[in-house]
Amino acid sequence: SMSRLLIGLALSSLIGLGIGIAAGVFPMYRAALSPLMTVVSMIPPLAILPVLFIVFGLDELSKVMLIVIGITPMLARDLEQRAREIPAELFIKAQTLGANSWTVVLRVVLPQLLSRLITSLRLLLGSAWLFLISAEAISATAGLGYRIFLVRRYMAMDVIIPYVIWITLLAWLMDLALRQLHKACFPWAEGGRA
Repeated sequence: SMSRLLIGLALSSLIGLGIGIAAGVFPMYRAALSPLMTVVSMIPPLAILPVLFIVFGLDELSKVMLIVIGITPMLARDLEQRAREIPAELFIKAQTLGANSWTVVLRVVLPQLLSRLITSLRLLLGSAWLFLISAEAISATAGLGYRIFLVRRYMAMDVIIPYVIWITLLAWLMDLALRQLHKACFPWAEGGRA
């Protein structure tokens, strides 16, 4: 379960960061990407789970893609909004000092968005776990979601509750790790608080 979740979160982060930068910084990309991400974020990911199974098969890829499809649009929209909130003065100062578009993205925008990326991932962890458990429950032979739905048939609450507690503990530890990473990498963000 953890490998599926981490791969899904990593892919979502890369795609969301790319779309967030493109739509947040460059108006020509914003015109196309912003409305597209708005529409895509309205699609219920669990409703397209059967489509994912048909397109990607019942293997690992469909489970990871559910996380990516469920998380990426919200992540991209949040990062786009954060990029648009960066003061215009920072862009003007960087360009006055001779920075081209890529230098502005790397030196001005990226540090701001990486801080927000970690915060956004913390907020989306619950959704990512929901998508993972749902996909595993429907078509997996291993994983926490598979195990919960396997023992559900026998109404074995004494087995289900420890799994739920274990998932909650893992999610909390991931949140704690992201919070510590945020504090270590971006102490200037929000007065050093995550």
